[in-house]
Amino acid sequence: MKHAFESPTRPARAVLLGAGGFVCGVIGRRLEAAGVPVHRLGRPGLDLLAEGAAARLAAELRAEDVLVFASAKAPCKDLAMLRENLVMAETVCMALAACPVAHVLYVSSDAVYKDSPAPLTEASCAEPGALHGVMHLAREVALRGAHPGPLAILRPTLVYGLADPHNGYGPNRFRRLAATGKEIVLFGEGEERRDHVDVGDVAELACRMVLHRTDGVALAVSGEVASFRELAEFAAASFEPRVAVKVSPRSGPMPHNGYRPFDPRATLAAFPGLRFKGWREGLDRVHRQQKAST
Repeated sequence: MKHAFESPTRPARAVLLGAGGFVCGVIGRRLEAAGVPVHRLGRPGLDLLAEGAAARLAAELRAEDVLVFASAKAPCKDLAMLRENLVMAETVCMALAACPVAHVLYVSSDAVYKDSPAPLTEASCAEPGALHGVMHLAREVALRGAHPGPLAILRPTLVYGLADPHNGYGPNRFRRLAATGKEIVLFGEGEERRDHVDVGDVAELACRMVLHRTDGVALAVSGEVASFRELAEFAAASFEPRVAVKVSPRSGPMPHNGYRPFDPRATLAAFPGLRFKGWREGLDRVHRQQKAST
């Protein structure tokens, strides 16, 4: 990673694509808290798949802007979704060609990395084994070709947080089930272990990359692994009455060979003072937020 600014420097404006999404919404609020003017774009006002979207996006951009691209149809599960996501990226690249900006930040995914028994780093092999990773890696390559200036690539692992709408298998679903008194059912014994990251930490890293006008790849990961059994038991213990945690037969192979660790040291070194919460601290914060909101 390289920083254009050693000291945090607010850009003239941040333009957010995907501003209505879970992660980008938190990024937008964090940028505003840092004093950055934010211009939010998304459907229905700007549909990146619509005819003429590139021209409409270009008309919204200014040369001094930072463009935060966090809009995607995710998770990408099939070829039709892959095509749509690449069309969205093409729209953004065409807009950047027509109206170049000062800085681009792309919210990608750890799915671009090949599985490894050793902790993955920013320099690990980007060889995705599923279409979701293929989609993000292709978009990264396209943006590098379209934008000659500094390009920040933020690769988060599985993100959790209070307002996540996806309800995917993991902390967010476990917490919602426990809060409503429903039992938590694991795939197999819930023995696979992997990293999870708090959405607030993702937003903090994104904000710092914007303020330093960073060029390069950064991982948004906690550096800790937890089994899904541990995550489920933690969620079950966070609400009363405590719900049951049950196992179920697996219908397919264990994802990532049951282990997905990361090493965040390069990102932490690039941004002194940055800290990623461990999963217990992060999930306890989310559980307290949920209780306070009900």
